[in-house]
Amino acid sequence: MQGITKLLTISMMTAALSGCWLDDDDSVAPTPTPEPEPPAPASTYVRVTHAVSDAPKVNILANGSILAELENVDYQVSSPWIALDEGSYSIQVDAQLPMDTQTPVIGPVDLAFMGNKTYDILAVGKVATIEPLIIENDFTQVSAGNARVQIVHGAADAPMVDIYVTAPEDDLSSAQALATLSFKEHTAQTEVSAGDYRVRVTPAGSQDVVFDSGTLTLPEGLDAMVTATDNVGAGASPVTLLLSTAEGSSMVWDANAGAHVRVVHGVADAPAVDILLNNASTPAAPSLDGVAFLQQSGYLPLAEGDYLVDVVADADNSVVVIDDAVLTLQQGAIYTAMAHNQLANIALGVLLDTPRPLATAAKVRIVHASPSAGNVDIYVTGSEDITNTDAAFSDIPYGSPELINTGYVELPEGRYYVTVTPTGSKQAAIGPIALDLMPGRVFTAVALDAAGGGLPAQVLLLDDSQP
Repeated sequence: MQGITKLLTISMMTAALSGCWLDDDDSVAPTPTPEPEPPAPASTYVRVTHAVSDAPKVNILANGSILAELENVDYQVSSPWIALDEGSYSIQVDAQLPMDTQTPVIGPVDLAFMGNKTYDILAVGKVATIEPLIIENDFTQVSAGNARVQIVHGAADAPMVDIYVTAPEDDLSSAQALATLSFKEHTAQTEVSAGDYRVRVTPAGSQDVVFDSGTLTLPEGLDAMVTATDNVGAGASPVTLLLSTAEGSSMVWDANAGAHVRVVHGVADAPAVDILLNNASTPAAPSLDGVAFLQQSGYLPLAEGDYLVDVVADADNSVVVIDDAVLTLQQGAIYTAMAHNQLANIALGVLLDTPRPLATAAKVRIVHASPSAGNVDIYVTGSEDITNTDAAFSDIPYGSPELINTGYVELPEGRYYVTVTPTGSKQAAIGPIALDLMPGRVFTAVALDAAGGGLPAQVLLLDDSQP
């Protein structure tokens, strides 16, 4: 009976409580409201440009790590647009120095990137004055039928300039300058109808043209930054334009830049020769007439395009030792064309030269053009003794017609000794040759046979600093 009473009491209390919950709407337990998900960060877009003419290649870092694989970025190169989450980033630019070392040249600096914006980060100036130039724009689409450009004066060696953008055939005397810019200044983004244009640059207040793009096609949808940079290629113009788009960058050379070509006589058993272009009866320049072994023409300006090269005996032009070798010259490029091998197997080898001087190092390139030497090891040392030193370049063969070479190697200021040995030997075949190197100097050292042919081999040192 007592157990039944307790059970009834509990049941009545439960019913009473249940009635209270059901009858009183104000006391219903609220349904928890889920926390809203934070909005996804808006995208921001960053592009990096190397515009310091005397600086080496660089690495770009964000928050201490390489940004978007931007390692060994060379002069006159822009990255594609890099999409990032909006926010603050620590940006740093490290210069690549000789001996596989790096040093920061910009930053680390904290930069805030806002969503739906674009940021162009240009390294500008000289090594001694390098700084970032940051250009911010809204992220918008180009209007249908148009192209959009923004022009930047990034040439540290150039003065204030007037920039004309006209139809290709327009006379400059009746044209109005689009902008007058000093170093580090830039225009706003400007839309123009897609089509053909011509960009000309003059000193401010003058109509003496120092850069002429010729006809330049701006296709529909193009969205580009156009940066005037110091010219380090062929031609007399002080500037070259760097066209930077969403995908990367390309060069716009002065229409009259042409190419520079240096001709070298490297055939030890050949007499003096004349070099004839396109089947002409006389050499195109005095320095191509009567060129003897070990002589070189210096850099000569030539128009871009394809040439047929004949090498003939100076004493008797009917003796043709190279007949109609094809030489292709690209706008703005610099070349060394070398007759090499032995006379019976004479060949024309062509090297692409990059004589841009660096404030941080000297540049040296070594070319194997001695057919009698066989495969060689090349030592570059701080003393004449190579006994306990590994070769800088091992087992380098002689090649023909292609000239085998080391490429340009950057070295800090100092005295160096170049020694060439047969592969696997410490017995010098050439050298040790002392080189006193300073930043800004650029050399090519060519290993050649002895006069008349055969060994001992010798070195011809070419100064590439003055194209």
